[in-house]
Amino acid sequence: MKTLIKNGTVVNATGTAAADVLVDGGTIAAVLAPGSTLLGFNVEQNVDTVIDANGKYVIPGGIDAHTHMQLPFGGTEASDTFETGTRAAAHGGTTSIIDFAVQTYGQRLEDGLAAWHEKASGNCAIDYGFHQIVGDVTTDSLEALRRLPDEGVTSFKMFMAYPGVFYSDDAQILKAMQVSRDTGMLTMMHAENGPAIDVLAQQLVEQGNTDPYYHGIARAWEMEEEATHRAIMLAKLTGAPLYVVHVSAKQAVEQLAWARDKGQNVFGETCPQYLYLSLEDQLGASSEKWGRFEGAKWVCSTPLRSGEDGHQASMWQALRTNDLQMVSTDHCPFCMKDQKELGVSDFRKIPNGIGGIEHRMDLMYQGVVTGEITLERWVELTSTTPARMFGLYGTKGVIQPGADADIVVYDPNGHTSIGVEKTHHMNMDYSAYEGYEIDGHVDTVLSRGKVVVDGNQYLGAKGDGKFLKRGLSQYLI
Repeated sequence: MKTLIKNGTVVNATGTAAADVLVDGGTIAAVLAPGSTLLGFNVEQNVDTVIDANGKYVIPGGIDAHTHMQLPFGGTEASDTFETGTRAAAHGGTTSIIDFAVQTYGQRLEDGLAAWHEKASGNCAIDYGFHQIVGDVTTDSLEALRRLPDEGVTSFKMFMAYPGVFYSDDAQILKAMQVSRDTGMLTMMHAENGPAIDVLAQQLVEQGNTDPYYHGIARAWEMEEEATHRAIMLAKLTGAPLYVVHVSAKQAVEQLAWARDKGQNVFGETCPQYLYLSLEDQLGASSEKWGRFEGAKWVCSTPLRSGEDGHQASMWQALRTNDLQMVSTDHCPFCMKDQKELGVSDFRKIPNGIGGIEHRMDLMYQGVVTGEITLERWVELTSTTPARMFGLYGTKGVIQPGADADIVVYDPNGHTSIGVEKTHHMNMDYSAYEGYEIDGHVDTVLSRGKVVVDGNQYLGAKGDGKFLKRGLSQYLI
C-alpha cells in the first residue's frame, strides 16, 4: 500500500516545511516539495490512498517513554492493560511506548522481563519496548543486566523510594551504575529519599492527617532535591549516564542543570501533571461525592507540587532551556472505585499513579498555543528526543525517508475537550484532566503506514504493535 499525505506542513524538531509525504508499506519513502515531479511521475496518481493535510501539521508519532501497563502496585494492578492503554495512546497521537518490565524481590531478572513480554505480546495497538526495573540487586541480577542490551533492552530503572517494595540503597545503586558504565546502558532513577519520606508519612498519620493532600506534604521537595543530587554524585563517581524520571520540583531541576553544566551525562523528564496540576488545586481538592478524598485522583509519586511556589512555571522553563529534555506521562492509572479507595482512611495506602497517555500530545500542544514552547520543541519533547534518548532515532521520532511511517496529522484549528464523557479511552473511571480544553485535534494517526485512527474512529487492531529492540542511547555527550 502506498499513501500520500499532501498539502501539509511537516514539523520536525529541526524545523517546518510545506511538504508531501509518500508512504510505501510501513516506511516513509520520500518527503517532497508540494507538486514535485522529482520521482518522474505524478505521485498522487500512483498511490492507493491520499490524505489531504491542508492547513494541518504532519508530525512524527509521539513516543511515550514512561508507562506502566498492568503494573502490580499497592495491593492492586494498574487498570490499563497493554491492549486498552495502547489503544488510548493511539487516539492521542502516540505511536510508541516504552513500558517497564519488573523484577520483584527474590525474582530472576530474566523472569521479570519474560513476564512483561507475555503480557504485551499480541496485545498492543502500537509499537512497544521495555526498560527493566531492577528490584533485587544480586550478583546474578547484575550479570543478567549486562546481557539485556542483546535483548534490545538498553535502560534500567532503580528506586530510591518505596522501602520494602522497589527500594535500592546507595551500595546497590553504585553496583548497578558500574554495569551502566561498562555497557553504555542508561540508568533511570526514581529520585526521592524513601526512608525519610516514610518517617514523615507515619508522623502525619499519627497526627490524624490522613487525607490525600498530605501525600504531597510527606513527599517534600527537599526529599526529591536531595535524592537527585545523590544520584548525580553516584553517577559521577561511576561514570554512568543518568536519566531522572518524573522530575517535579524546581530544586531538583537545579541539581540536574548544575551537573549538566559540568558536562555530566545527566538528563531528566517531566510529565504533564507537573506542568498543569498542583498540590493546592488537585491534591487538596474536595467534592460532594468523595469529600476531601477527591484528591486521591491525583496521588502520584513524585507528587504534585505547590503552585504558589512556582514549580509548574519552572518545569516549563526547564523544557525551554533543555535543563529537562523530554515529557513522558508515567501513565499508571487506577480507578477511584475499589482501587484508590484502598487508601480512604490513610493516604499511604492510595495506589500511586495518574492516567494520561491519551492526552500528552494535546496537553503539550496547548503549551505551543500559550507560548510556553515552540512548534518544533513540541515535536522534540514528545517524539524526537525520546527516540534519541532510548536508541530509536532514525526509525522513530522523525519524518524522513527510511523512517517508520509513524505519522500524526494534527489540526491546529481543531478542538479537543478532555473528559470522561468526551475524549476518554483509558480504562479508568475518571479523568485527571476533566474539563480541559485543547486548541488542536489529532485527526489521523498512522502506525507503520497503517491508519489506526481517523477522526475519532479507531481503525487499528489488537496485535498491530511490534516489539522494539532498542539500541544504546543516541543522546549522550
